[in-house]
Amino acid sequence: MVLSRRRLALFYLSLPHLPVLAPGDAPNRAELLAIPNPRTPPPPPPCAQPPPPPRTGLQSFKMEHKEAGCQQPEGPILCVNNCGFFGSAATMNMCSKCHKEMVMKEEQAKQAASSFDSIVNGSDSGKGPVVAATVEVAVAQVEVEKLVVQSTDVAGTSEAVAVRPKRKEGPNRCSTCRKRVGLTGFNCRCGNMYCSMHRYSDKHDCQFDYRTAARDAIAKANPVVKAEKLDKI
Repeated sequence: MVLSRRRLALFYLSLPHLPVLAPGDAPNRAELLAIPNPRTPPPPPPCAQPPPPPRTGLQSFKMEHKEAGCQQPEGPILCVNNCGFFGSAATMNMCSKCHKEMVMKEEQAKQAASSFDSIVNGSDSGKGPVVAATVEVAVAQVEVEKLVVQSTDVAGTSEAVAVRPKRKEGPNRCSTCRKRVGLTGFNCRCGNMYCSMHRYSDKHDCQFDYRTAARDAIAKANPVVKAEKLDKI
């Protein structure tokens, strides 16, 4: 037991930062645990914050802009006039067209105000009276020309038609049996009116040529398409 205490004492003496003990004394377990190890780094103080991680090139660029007061835009900004285009902070959150129109309106308003001030100041100072001149605009009279009918034949024919008495129309009758048909008569293609019995072409003496009319209609509906034998020069 004495040997072990001596070994502990020698180990304790080998440490340069520990106080020197007597040969008969030996440190207890609590004192040995409280001795700091020189190989381990000292713990950081409780109030100190851990160092920030190293910044990359983009992070350093953002930090420099932030320190300089340059703020990156969050995103595209629509025009305040709701015209559908994007605006910018340089043009008061308006697109270039709306900003140009606003600047033109402001310039026109300034010009109108300056001209009004000059007129008022000029009339007050008495430099020259303001005379309002009335401008008379001559309106050309448009003469309406009357159309004169030079043809005497047309005039005579129209007068003759106007003077001719209107023929009294009788009741509608069948051209074959002379039966009164009224509104139920049938007009044939030959130009006459017939009753229900004599309306067909074989029941009365019809002068209309149905064969020629049908032939002409078929020829008109189906024209002959034929290529030319000789090329035109």
